[in-house]
Amino acid sequence: MIKKFAILLLLLLGVSIGVEAQNNRQYSMYGYGLLSDRATSMQRQMGSIGYAMHSGRQINVMNPASYASIDSLTFLFDIGADMTILWQKQEDVKERSFGGGLDYITMQFPIWKYIGASIGLVPYSYVGYAFGTDIEHGAMSNQGEGGINQAYFGLAGTYGGFSLGLNVSYDFGNIINDVFSTPDNSGQTLFEHVMQIRDWGIVFGAQYTAKLTRSERLNLGLTFSPKKTIRGQTWATLQETTRESEADTIAYMNMKGNYYTPMSFGAGIGFVHERISRWMVEVDFTYQQWSKAKYSPLYSIADPGNLVFQGMEFKDRTRFAVGGEFTPKLRGNYFQRMVYRAGAYYNNDYLNIQGNRLKEFGITAGVGFNTPEGKTMINLGFEWKNRRATPNPLITENFFNITLGVNFNELWFWQRRIR
Repeated sequence: MIKKFAILLLLLLGVSIGVEAQNNRQYSMYGYGLLSDRATSMQRQMGSIGYAMHSGRQINVMNPASYASIDSLTFLFDIGADMTILWQKQEDVKERSFGGGLDYITMQFPIWKYIGASIGLVPYSYVGYAFGTDIEHGAMSNQGEGGINQAYFGLAGTYGGFSLGLNVSYDFGNIINDVFSTPDNSGQTLFEHVMQIRDWGIVFGAQYTAKLTRSERLNLGLTFSPKKTIRGQTWATLQETTRESEADTIAYMNMKGNYYTPMSFGAGIGFVHERISRWMVEVDFTYQQWSKAKYSPLYSIADPGNLVFQGMEFKDRTRFAVGGEFTPKLRGNYFQRMVYRAGAYYNNDYLNIQGNRLKEFGITAGVGFNTPEGKTMINLGFEWKNRRATPNPLITENFFNITLGVNFNELWFWQRRIR
């Protein structure tokens, strides 16, 4: 009954507010939008750590080497949703918006004694904004939506404390940016820029576990993604909306060779103590070389006035995160077996806007609730995040996120013996 209720709640979240899947996140109008780190609800409660983490009871998409930790009888299914309240401030103007919806779906299962696999759908980037400004003799409004999703398959093997794995993904999505120009004494003009992405990606992962004592171990993790071009197409159109005219394509470009994703790597170190109680702490570092990822200026061809993106460039992205979890008593009462989590992170983002670098930091916390049979877990998390540019703050964004994930742990591959 609890499992059915959790699934129903997640589906209701996805359906009821899926239309408002993104808040008015004005920074998402630049580049490929705001990036995700492929963290599940459980990991987001700990600052979105995961490079060194591995467990036979939780799915970790951040490092594919972790898939090898699953035992030969277990099937895992993890689904997550979130809800966000966003407060924005630009000079003296304040605004509040709401959003949310289904976040990810992942599965993990054994292939052989030393080999595990995972499949799922996770976000790579988000785009969602709408705002307007007054211009001389009229008004202009901007709005955008979309993002990039990754449908992935991962495989990993382990031997002697070492684990190696990889994720291969199909990356797809549309990013749409619209500008409406409405002069006082004439009709409305729509300038629309679209990126249609149909690509693939790959992530390599490695982990090593050193047993320090019978109850303590040290985990090390690394991930790597090569720089690669993006496949897809991008175009811009111009349309007189009030005259119901057809849109004219004013620029078109094949994305292959003109747009790239960066070389990226992640590293993490974690310590686990497990005896009467269990606690874990991990520190992660992410580096993405966006400064070397080509992003061709279609806008200068389609929009000579540069009304859409002014002074935007990519910088190398770095992210530091720390987090951990604590279970007071592994064989205690219900509250002692609950998992308590907390974390924090600091991110130098890849966007530089008119000479101002986008930065964000956040703190997270959450609780893992065991279901009566003891294996399936409901993860409820909370996150506060601040995003702004520096040295000029431009727009200050404060987020409060509520995340809900259900990690189903089922015994699927056990066969009864008939005597």
